[in-house]
Amino acid sequence: MSLPTSLTAPAAPGRMGQAVEPALLQDYLGDLEAWVRGRRTELDDLDSAALAAKRGADVAADMALSLALWKAVSDRYQLVFATWDGGRVLEAERAKIATLVWGRLDGATTLPGDLVVSLPEACRLSDALAGQLRTRLALVPGADASAARVKQLRAQVERLRDQVGLEPAAQRDVAVDELAGLMARLEEIADKASRGADVGGLLGPIEIDATRFERDLIVGNARRRDARDQVQKARELRADLEAREAALTHLADTCVRTVDPAPHYAVPDVDMLGAIPNTPEAIGPYLDRLDRVGQAMSMAQEKYAAAVAERTDLLELLDAYVAKATALGLADRPDLRDSEQRARDVLAREPAPMAVCRQLVVTYQTWLTQLGDAAARSRETA
Repeated sequence: MSLPTSLTAPAAPGRMGQAVEPALLQDYLGDLEAWVRGRRTELDDLDSAALAAKRGADVAADMALSLALWKAVSDRYQLVFATWDGGRVLEAERAKIATLVWGRLDGATTLPGDLVVSLPEACRLSDALAGQLRTRLALVPGADASAARVKQLRAQVERLRDQVGLEPAAQRDVAVDELAGLMARLEEIADKASRGADVGGLLGPIEIDATRFERDLIVGNARRRDARDQVQKARELRADLEAREAALTHLADTCVRTVDPAPHYAVPDVDMLGAIPNTPEAIGPYLDRLDRVGQAMSMAQEKYAAAVAERTDLLELLDAYVAKATALGLADRPDLRDSEQRARDVLAREPAPMAVCRQLVVTYQTWLTQLGDAAARSRETA
């Protein structure tokens, strides 16, 4: 059994409230899309490896957290991509994207343990957890695999170095000491490996320690931010909801323009919540209202995204049927050709009548089955 190669999340550009340059955003969105797709595939492969090794129960908690983090990042990517709108963004939209990237994810997705992280932190935590899962499921590696693992550890140590720099002064000395210990162990292992020694038994423990340390640093940083006063939390969550409101409005407009019938969910107006209160008695209920607005937005996003995706899925299904017809030498048959053209014409409408689109794709499938069976009988007769 071989385990998948782990991915590393792209570095997010800019900072909270900063209107990032379009070229940097375009590169980041492309890399983030690839990371989201690749991480889901990696988690599926790791889950399959765990089940095959009868170790599903051993990694169930880490797998559940990994999937929750992936879902949170994937949902936030959808909103960022909708706001990006193919690059048609001015400074205001780019500032909203920065808020979506660097703002809190807890308004969009409830993470286990009430974890409060930004999009980049969720990606880094996902990287750390995936690395831990790979380590726990890894088989005995060969020399090449050991070299690759040493290389990955060096990259992880660099991430740890950056994260340690974010620690408060009172805790930084302890973190620096632990980082120094890991670095010394890694250099000793790398030196042994360079002399041809078998370091497989040494790599597992240091990988586990490094992953635990990285996870602790990320979670600790998140918990410190969560310890801020509730008024600051309300400001961040409201800013996030305002950015999501704009992105969701764009997504809803796209859905209504492209499919019929489209879902009809009202996009909550964050301004209707009023000003953020600053008294202990009022801030708690206000945070509850913000949470309910976030839940309503998540439901609306899911419905609108699913409706838009169905049209794309039907086009891909039709393409698959056409490819099959081509392979069978039937694609140029008049009935199939007319059926395909009709389906494509209706799917291209704005809005596209989805009930008719589904039926037209099914009609093409039916024609393909009918003509394929007839061709098979003709060959048997001949």
